[in-house]
Amino acid sequence: MSLVVFLKQGCETCKLVAPILESFLKKNSAEILCQDGSSFSQGLEVREDLGLRRSWEASIEIVPTLISYGKDGKELDRIEGWNSEEWAEFLQIEIPEKMVKYKPGCGSDTLAPGMPEKLAAKYGDKVIKSRDISLAEHEDEIEACYSRGWSDGLPVVPPTKERVLRMLSGTTRHPQDIIGVIPPNLVECSVEKIAINAVLAGCLPQYLPVVIASVEAALQDEFCMHGLLATTYFSGPLIIVNGPIAREIGMNSQGNVLGQGNRANSTIGRALQLVIRNVGGGKPQEVDRSAFGTPGKVGFCFAEDEDGSYWEPLAQERGIAPGCSSVTLFAADGVQAIVDQKSRDPESLSRTFAAGLRSVGHPKLALASDAILVVSPEHERVFRLAGWTKADLKNRLGGLLIVSGEELVAGADGISEGLPLRFKSKQIPKFRDGGLLIVRAGGKAGMFSAIIAGWGASGKVGSAPVTRKIA
Repeated sequence: MSLVVFLKQGCETCKLVAPILESFLKKNSAEILCQDGSSFSQGLEVREDLGLRRSWEASIEIVPTLISYGKDGKELDRIEGWNSEEWAEFLQIEIPEKMVKYKPGCGSDTLAPGMPEKLAAKYGDKVIKSRDISLAEHEDEIEACYSRGWSDGLPVVPPTKERVLRMLSGTTRHPQDIIGVIPPNLVECSVEKIAINAVLAGCLPQYLPVVIASVEAALQDEFCMHGLLATTYFSGPLIIVNGPIAREIGMNSQGNVLGQGNRANSTIGRALQLVIRNVGGGKPQEVDRSAFGTPGKVGFCFAEDEDGSYWEPLAQERGIAPGCSSVTLFAADGVQAIVDQKSRDPESLSRTFAAGLRSVGHPKLALASDAILVVSPEHERVFRLAGWTKADLKNRLGGLLIVSGEELVAGADGISEGLPLRFKSKQIPKFRDGGLLIVRAGGKAGMFSAIIAGWGASGKVGSAPVTRKIA
């Protein structure tokens, strides 16, 4: 059996035990390693572990730590900090009665901020398989990311090995697990590749499970990510987050919910878009053929405001069990405001919503674009006080949004746009079954709600919303 002891000069507990170790070493052998120098004690022969390799390989978290190894080099036992009874038993020695019985140790230098990732990058197995990119001596990191085409037009965070390892700490998935193939170039995408783009986007490690689930959802056939990318329409992927994780990572579901200012909201959607760009090759003026696009194509993501909501959350409507976290992906355009500060009964407010929803895509187009109705807390209160559930509102909107074909056909009202003449005698719903989603979000002051219109090719012919549980 061999014994290795890890210490550091800046630790008062290590200084406390130095005389014990000096006495022990008079009759026994041990290797003493010091994380911050070799002049630990005049009577104690110490080896430096300034590079922290030995400490990292031994997974040291506290100093002092004593570890015993068998002849095969495998660890047999360890103790951390100072406990006189434990040390006496471990070393088979007498501890002076006058010594304090217990004193906690200090944190290992291997756990200093940023150090775990640096040590893993320096000494660890080749967990990261992506190739290293070498920069010229005076090349600016930010400009290097621009020049290599990794940016969406805004500055990105350079994905150093340490940053990628830190990002990967946010998931238990193996870095080389393949999530799927990313359009348009159908390139295999690993967890590691997603982590790299999450770093570029500015995510924190705890966001990574949401980003991974979003990529998985985007690759479902019914979402039609390739078609969404290649269309000349406005749309791009919108991520709606439900469940405990939204609160855990500090997502915004209230004031300015569809705007800037929240790191999780801003970077999670951006990470998905960067995966499509950098892994799949989907870049504007290339396969991304949108004639106008929308600011949301940088990244569009928010959480539903479930706390205090009277309504069933979107995730539960779509089959996710309560208490589970999920993402719902929707092929989204920009945001259209709905202002109604006078309606105090659900029928009047429903009619306001229907009038706004009628204009999605074009007032004379039906069964084309899906839509999301984002209902503010003040507007939701109108329905809550009247006892209307979300299903009640959906049913009423469904009735209000059935329109006579005479109003919708091409040429009606002097507008060439419209449905073919064969629909003239029919009653036509604005949205397909399942094509209108309702979520509660937004600020508590202001009787405004919002419409997020969908791709003009929604449903079976284009993109349908996809909901996926976050692992």
